[in-house]
Amino acid sequence: MTLPDGVEYHVFGDSGDDEGDESEGDGTGDDGPGSLATRGEPVYGEPTDGEYRRWDPHRSKLGAMLALGMDTGLAGAETTLYLGAAAGTTVSHVADFAGPTYAVEFAARPMGDLLDATESRPNLVPLLKDARKPATYAHVVEPVDVLVQDVATRGQARVARLNSQFLREDGRLLLAIKARSEDVTRAPADVFDDALDDLRGGYEVLETERLSPYHDDHLGVVARPTADGTL
Repeated sequence: MTLPDGVEYHVFGDSGDDEGDESEGDGTGDDGPGSLATRGEPVYGEPTDGEYRRWDPHRSKLGAMLALGMDTGLAGAETTLYLGAAAGTTVSHVADFAGPTYAVEFAARPMGDLLDATESRPNLVPLLKDARKPATYAHVVEPVDVLVQDVATRGQARVARLNSQFLREDGRLLLAIKARSEDVTRAPADVFDDALDDLRGGYEVLETERLSPYHDDHLGVVARPTADGTL
């Protein structure tokens, strides 16, 4: 798996973070030990070294997918739609290496932090919208190369299918399915199977992997839209 341009492994001095990462599976890239990093202004108190900022996979589902070696198809400079931006932890890293990045967040409370992250990232466009209602932001979002989804709601596959309208034909969906947001009473494996069956109504699933040890009861999914990718 090749990291996208603008994402690399970097050793963060004497803080000890890199050693901890290495023992947990996020410390060794193709070029040796270190932690995932992008270049940009810090957002959430992450360790920094000059222009580098550590991308903590324990706080980022997409970071976990990269740390685990999933083939995301990311090359760098992609136009991106990010669903579930929250306070900007992951989407700020995405904006560090991507092109125009549309960040959809439903809750007003974290929007202030997300707005702060945009100050040094003119390519990051915050949208206080509901990812379950893409018609409310369809007039703003251009066709995108990548759809990243990390939303805590039931019907996560349906949300991905609704938003497939924004993906180019050769685009990619990078989805984190949260089992406990779907049904806390069922085994996560059963929840994942049902969600993937639903997702296949609009996507071809290319790769899946549990996001342990970074995130319990989460499944990382890489998929591409099919011709019938809308509801």
